[in-house]
Amino acid sequence: MGIHYDYKSTRGAKAMEKQAKRERKLAEKRAKKQAKTGSPKEKIQEETIPLDQVITLDHLTNPDKK
Repeated sequence: MGIHYDYKSTRGAKAMEKQAKRERKLAEKRAKKQAKTGSPKEKIQEETIPLDQVITLDHLTNPDKK
């Protein structure tokens, strides 16, 4: 009689497995995307001038300094 009686008893377990697989794939996708782009906060920190420094004309016009 097999498949018809087995379906309802395993339906919940299969649904949970599918949900876990979906969540795992989504987490991997997010991690891959974040690793690819890097964290944006670190980029902003590198580009800004620290608050304790005075901004001079040299900071604004010198193309060699970053």
